[in-house]
Amino acid sequence: MPELPDVVVYIEALEQRIVGQPLEAYAILNPFILRTVAPSLDAAVGAAVRAVWRLGKRIVMEFDDELFLVIHLMIAGRFRWFDAGVRKRLPGRISLAEFVFPTGALVLTEAGTKRRASLHVVLGRDALREFDRGGLEVLQATRDEFADRLTSENHTLKRALTDPRLFSGIGNAYSDELLHRARLSPLTLSSRLTGDEITRLFDAARSALTDWTQRLRDESRGRFPEKVTAFRDGMAVHGRFREPCPVCGTAVQRIRYAANETNYCPRCQTEGRVLADRALSRLLKQDWPRTVEELT
Repeated sequence: MPELPDVVVYIEALEQRIVGQPLEAYAILNPFILRTVAPSLDAAVGAAVRAVWRLGKRIVMEFDDELFLVIHLMIAGRFRWFDAGVRKRLPGRISLAEFVFPTGALVLTEAGTKRRASLHVVLGRDALREFDRGGLEVLQATRDEFADRLTSENHTLKRALTDPRLFSGIGNAYSDELLHRARLSPLTLSSRLTGDEITRLFDAARSALTDWTQRLRDESRGRFPEKVTAFRDGMAVHGRFREPCPVCGTAVQRIRYAANETNYCPRCQTEGRVLADRALSRLLKQDWPRTVEELT
Protein backbone atom coordinates (compact mmCIF):
# COMPACT_ATOMS: atom_id res chain seq x y z
CA MET A 1 0.00 0.00 0.00
CA PRO A 2 1.40 3.43 -0.89
CA GLU A 3 2.33 5.18 2.36
CA LEU A 4 3.27 8.73 3.28
CA PRO A 5 6.49 9.05 1.20
CA ASP A 6 4.87 7.48 -1.89
CA VAL A 7 1.67 9.51 -1.56
CA VAL A 8 3.58 12.77 -1.08
CA VAL A 9 5.58 12.17 -4.26
CA TYR A 10 2.39 11.27 -6.15
CA ILE A 11 0.79 14.51 -4.96
CA GLU A 12 3.78 16.62 -5.97
CA ALA A 13 3.71 15.07 -9.44
CA LEU A 14 -0.03 15.73 -9.75
CA GLU A 15 0.32 19.31 -8.53
CA GLN A 16 2.73 20.02 -11.40
CA ARG A 17 0.31 18.58 -13.95
CA ILE A 18 -3.29 19.26 -12.96
CA VAL A 19 -3.57 22.12 -10.44
CA GLY A 20 -5.29 25.02 -12.22
CA GLN A 21 -6.48 22.69 -14.97
CA PRO A 22 -10.15 21.86 -15.65
CA LEU A 23 -11.33 18.28 -15.76
CA GLU A 24 -12.36 17.89 -19.40
CA ALA A 25 -13.74 14.37 -19.27
CA TYR A 26 -13.65 11.15 -17.30
CA ALA A 27 -14.35 7.47 -17.79
CA ILE A 28 -15.25 4.93 -15.13
CA LEU A 29 -13.78 1.74 -16.56
CA ASN A 30 -14.80 -0.47 -13.66
CA PRO A 31 -17.98 0.56 -11.79
CA PHE A 32 -16.68 -0.88 -8.52
CA ILE A 33 -14.20 1.97 -8.10
CA LEU A 34 -16.90 4.64 -7.66
CA ARG A 35 -18.36 4.31 -4.16
CA THR A 36 -20.74 7.31 -4.14
CA VAL A 37 -23.83 8.26 -6.12
CA ALA A 38 -24.41 11.86 -5.10
CA PRO A 39 -22.99 14.24 -6.01
CA SER A 40 -22.37 12.92 -9.49
CA LEU A 41 -18.85 12.87 -10.88
CA ASP A 42 -20.32 14.91 -13.74
CA ALA A 43 -20.24 17.90 -11.36
CA ALA A 44 -16.44 17.96 -11.63
CA VAL A 45 -16.38 18.19 -15.43
CA GLY A 46 -15.40 21.72 -16.42
CA ALA A 47 -14.30 22.59 -12.89
CA ALA A 48 -10.68 23.44 -12.18
CA VAL A 49 -8.46 21.57 -9.74
CA ARG A 50 -7.57 23.98 -6.97
CA ALA A 51 -5.33 21.73 -4.88
CA VAL A 52 -4.16 18.17 -4.41
CA TRP A 53 -3.37 17.02 -0.91
CA ARG A 54 -2.99 14.04 1.40
CA LEU A 55 -5.50 12.86 3.96
CA GLY A 56 -3.82 9.95 5.71
CA LYS A 57 -3.06 7.56 2.86
CA ARG A 58 -5.82 9.05 0.71
CA ILE A 59 -5.30 11.54 -2.10
CA VAL A 60 -7.75 14.43 -2.29
CA MET A 61 -8.36 16.48 -5.45
CA GLU A 62 -10.07 19.74 -4.59
CA PHE A 63 -12.21 21.41 -7.26
CA ASP A 64 -14.22 24.61 -7.35
CA ASP A 65 -17.15 25.02 -4.95
CA GLU A 66 -15.79 22.58 -2.34
CA LEU A 67 -16.14 19.54 -4.55
CA PHE A 68 -13.61 16.83 -3.70
CA LEU A 69 -12.49 13.56 -5.27
CA VAL A 70 -11.13 11.27 -2.57
CA ILE A 71 -9.01 8.38 -3.83
CA HIS A 72 -7.72 5.54 -1.69
CA LEU A 73 -5.23 3.35 -3.55
CA MET A 74 -5.33 0.60 -0.92
CA ILE A 75 -2.79 -2.20 -1.55
CA ALA A 76 -2.51 -2.46 -5.33
CA GLY A 77 -3.92 0.81 -6.65
CA ARG A 78 -1.56 2.99 -8.68
CA PHE A 79 -1.62 6.03 -10.97
CA ARG A 80 -0.34 6.33 -14.52
CA TRP A 81 0.06 9.60 -16.37
CA PHE A 82 -0.07 10.18 -20.14
CA ASP A 83 0.97 13.61 -21.44
CA ALA A 84 -1.46 15.35 -23.79
CA GLY A 85 -0.90 14.31 -27.38
CA VAL A 86 0.76 11.04 -26.42
CA ARG A 87 -1.09 8.03 -27.71
CA LYS A 88 -2.03 6.04 -24.66
CA ARG A 89 -2.54 2.33 -24.34
CA LEU A 90 -4.54 1.72 -21.20
CA PRO A 91 -3.24 -1.23 -19.21
CA GLY A 92 -6.05 -3.70 -19.92
CA ARG A 93 -8.33 -5.00 -17.23
CA ILE A 94 -6.45 -3.31 -14.40
CA SER A 95 -7.60 0.17 -15.50
CA LEU A 96 -10.36 1.45 -13.23
CA ALA A 97 -10.83 5.12 -14.13
CA GLU A 98 -9.46 7.82 -16.40
CA PHE A 99 -9.44 11.58 -15.84
CA VAL A 100 -8.66 13.84 -18.80
CA PHE A 101 -7.13 17.30 -18.40
CA PRO A 102 -5.71 19.72 -20.99
CA THR A 103 -2.23 18.63 -19.89
CA GLY A 104 -2.83 14.88 -20.13
CA ALA A 105 -4.71 11.90 -18.78
CA LEU A 106 -4.51 10.37 -15.31
CA VAL A 107 -5.38 6.67 -15.18
CA LEU A 108 -6.14 4.83 -11.96
CA THR A 109 -5.18 1.14 -12.06
CA GLU A 110 -5.30 -1.75 -9.63
CA ALA A 111 -3.36 -4.99 -10.09
CA GLY A 112 -4.81 -8.37 -9.13
CA THR A 113 -8.41 -9.53 -9.02
CA LYS A 114 -9.52 -7.95 -5.72
CA ARG A 115 -10.97 -4.48 -6.12
CA ARG A 116 -10.15 -2.52 -2.98
CA ALA A 117 -9.20 0.89 -4.33
CA SER A 118 -11.96 3.47 -4.03
CA LEU A 119 -13.13 6.80 -5.43
CA HIS A 120 -15.57 8.99 -3.51
CA VAL A 121 -17.10 12.23 -4.78
CA VAL A 122 -17.68 14.53 -1.81
CA LEU A 123 -19.37 17.91 -1.55
CA GLY A 124 -18.40 20.23 1.31
CA ARG A 125 -15.69 20.14 3.95
CA ASP A 126 -18.03 18.79 6.57
CA ALA A 127 -18.62 15.68 4.45
CA LEU A 128 -14.89 15.41 3.78
CA ARG A 129 -14.16 15.14 7.50
CA GLU A 130 -15.73 11.69 7.49
CA PHE A 131 -12.63 10.41 5.68
CA ASP A 132 -10.22 11.80 8.27
CA ARG A 133 -9.25 8.92 10.57
CA GLY A 134 -7.67 11.35 13.03
CA GLY A 135 -4.10 10.09 12.89
CA LEU A 136 -1.30 12.36 14.09
CA GLU A 137 0.94 13.84 11.39
CA VAL A 138 4.35 12.83 12.75
CA LEU A 139 6.29 15.31 10.63
CA GLN A 140 4.22 18.17 12.04
CA ALA A 141 4.09 16.96 15.64
CA THR A 142 6.21 17.68 18.67
CA ARG A 143 7.88 14.93 20.62
CA ASP A 144 5.33 15.30 23.44
CA GLU A 145 2.38 15.13 21.04
CA PHE A 146 3.88 11.97 19.57
CA ALA A 147 4.36 10.47 23.04
CA ASP A 148 0.81 11.28 24.09
CA ARG A 149 -0.63 9.66 20.99
CA LEU A 150 1.64 6.61 21.18
CA THR A 151 0.73 5.86 24.78
CA SER A 152 -2.96 6.76 24.50
CA GLU A 153 -3.68 3.05 23.86
CA ASN A 154 -1.66 0.03 24.89
CA HIS A 155 -0.66 -1.80 21.70
CA THR A 156 2.45 -3.32 20.23
CA LEU A 157 4.55 -0.69 18.49
CA LYS A 158 3.83 -2.27 15.11
CA ARG A 159 0.10 -2.05 15.63
CA ALA A 160 0.21 1.44 17.10
CA LEU A 161 2.29 2.91 14.27
CA THR A 162 0.05 1.41 11.57
CA ASP A 163 -3.24 2.39 13.21
CA PRO A 164 -4.63 5.30 11.13
CA ARG A 165 -6.54 6.55 14.18
CA LEU A 166 -3.23 7.07 15.97
CA PHE A 167 -0.75 8.00 13.23
CA SER A 168 -1.29 9.26 9.71
CA GLY A 169 0.27 7.76 6.60
CA ILE A 170 2.40 5.01 8.18
CA GLY A 171 1.83 1.43 7.04
CA ASN A 172 3.45 -1.96 7.01
CA ALA A 173 6.60 -1.06 5.10
CA TYR A 174 7.74 2.15 6.76
CA SER A 175 6.79 0.98 10.24
CA ASP A 176 9.36 -1.81 9.78
CA GLU A 177 11.94 0.70 8.64
CA LEU A 178 11.50 3.25 11.40
CA LEU A 179 11.38 0.57 14.12
CA HIS A 180 14.68 -0.80 12.82
CA ARG A 181 16.12 2.72 12.81
CA ALA A 182 14.91 3.18 16.40
CA ARG A 183 16.32 -0.22 17.44
CA LEU A 184 13.01 -1.28 18.96
CA SER A 185 11.10 -4.55 18.78
CA PRO A 186 7.83 -4.45 16.82
CA LEU A 187 6.18 -6.38 19.68
CA THR A 188 7.15 -4.02 22.49
CA LEU A 189 4.04 -2.62 24.16
CA SER A 190 3.71 1.13 23.90
CA SER A 191 2.97 1.40 27.64
CA ARG A 192 6.38 -0.10 28.47
CA LEU A 193 8.56 2.36 26.59
CA THR A 194 10.90 4.59 28.53
CA GLY A 195 11.10 8.30 27.82
CA ASP A 196 14.38 7.81 25.97
CA GLU A 197 12.87 5.05 23.82
CA ILE A 198 9.92 7.26 22.89
CA THR A 199 12.32 10.01 21.89
CA ARG A 200 14.34 7.53 19.84
CA LEU A 201 11.21 6.30 18.06
CA PHE A 202 10.02 9.85 17.40
CA ASP A 203 13.36 10.85 15.91
CA ALA A 204 13.51 7.65 13.85
CA ALA A 205 10.00 8.16 12.49
CA ARG A 206 10.71 11.70 11.41
CA SER A 207 14.07 10.89 9.86
CA ALA A 208 12.88 7.73 8.07
CA LEU A 209 9.80 9.38 6.56
CA THR A 210 11.78 12.48 5.55
CA ASP A 211 14.70 10.51 4.11
CA TRP A 212 12.49 8.18 2.07
CA THR A 213 10.33 11.01 0.75
CA GLN A 214 13.43 12.80 -0.52
CA ARG A 215 14.83 9.60 -1.93
CA LEU A 216 11.65 8.96 -3.92
CA ARG A 217 11.71 12.55 -5.17
CA ASP A 218 15.27 12.08 -6.36
CA GLU A 219 14.37 8.81 -8.10
CA SER A 220 11.49 10.46 -9.99
CA ARG A 221 13.56 13.49 -11.03
CA GLY A 222 10.48 15.37 -12.18
CA ARG A 223 8.98 12.40 -14.00
CA PHE A 224 5.68 10.94 -12.96
CA PRO A 225 6.30 8.15 -10.39
CA GLU A 226 6.06 4.79 -12.14
CA LYS A 227 7.62 2.36 -9.68
CA VAL A 228 5.53 2.78 -6.55
CA THR A 229 6.09 -0.29 -4.40
CA ALA A 230 6.32 -1.36 -0.77
CA PHE A 231 9.58 -3.20 -1.50
CA ARG A 232 12.49 -0.96 -2.39
CA ASP A 233 16.20 -1.33 -2.77
CA GLY A 234 17.86 0.33 0.16
CA MET A 235 15.29 -0.67 2.75
CA ALA A 236 16.94 -1.99 5.87
CA VAL A 237 14.53 -4.80 6.80
CA HIS A 238 11.18 -4.59 5.05
CA GLY A 239 10.88 -7.33 2.45
CA ARG A 240 14.41 -8.52 3.23
CA PHE A 241 13.71 -11.81 5.04
CA ARG A 242 16.94 -13.82 5.45
CA GLU A 243 19.03 -11.05 3.89
CA PRO A 244 21.74 -9.43 6.03
CA CYS A 245 20.87 -6.45 8.19
CA PRO A 246 22.80 -3.46 6.78
CA VAL A 247 23.89 -2.48 10.30
CA CYS A 248 25.06 -5.73 11.89
CA GLY A 249 24.87 -8.37 9.14
CA THR A 250 22.42 -10.62 11.02
CA ALA A 251 19.79 -12.32 8.85
CA VAL A 252 16.54 -10.36 8.86
CA GLN A 253 13.62 -12.29 10.36
CA ARG A 254 9.87 -12.02 9.95
CA ILE A 255 6.54 -12.54 11.66
CA ARG A 256 3.73 -13.50 9.30
CA TYR A 257 0.07 -12.92 10.01
CA ALA A 258 -2.91 -12.83 7.65
CA ALA A 259 -1.73 -11.13 4.44
CA ASN A 260 1.01 -9.11 6.12
CA GLU A 261 4.39 -9.70 7.63
CA THR A 262 6.70 -7.79 9.94
CA ASN A 263 10.41 -7.78 9.22
CA TYR A 264 13.03 -7.02 11.88
CA CYS A 265 16.66 -7.60 12.84
CA PRO A 266 16.90 -9.81 15.94
CA ARG A 267 20.28 -8.42 16.95
CA CYS A 268 19.50 -4.73 16.46
CA GLN A 269 15.93 -4.80 17.71
CA THR A 270 15.17 -7.76 19.98
CA GLU A 271 18.43 -8.37 21.90
CA GLY A 272 19.17 -11.52 19.93
CA ARG A 273 15.74 -13.10 20.40
CA VAL A 274 13.89 -14.59 17.44
CA LEU A 275 10.22 -13.70 17.72
CA ALA A 276 7.66 -16.46 17.31
CA ASP A 277 6.06 -16.73 13.90
CA ARG A 278 2.51 -18.06 14.22
CA ALA A 279 2.78 -20.49 11.33
CA LEU A 280 6.35 -21.76 11.56
CA SER A 281 6.79 -21.76 15.32
CA ARG A 282 3.66 -23.86 15.74
CA LEU A 283 4.90 -26.25 13.09
CA LEU A 284 8.42 -26.59 14.42
CA LYS A 285 7.46 -26.41 18.12
CA GLN A 286 10.58 -27.32 20.14
CA ASP A 287 12.77 -26.99 17.04
CA TRP A 288 11.86 -23.31 16.61
CA PRO A 289 15.06 -21.26 17.04
CA ARG A 290 14.73 -18.71 19.84
CA THR A 291 18.03 -16.87 19.49
CA VAL A 292 20.29 -15.61 16.73
CA GLU A 293 22.86 -18.26 17.68
CA GLU A 294 20.32 -21.07 17.10
CA LEU A 295 19.65 -19.76 13.61
CA THR A 296 23.23 -20.32 12.50
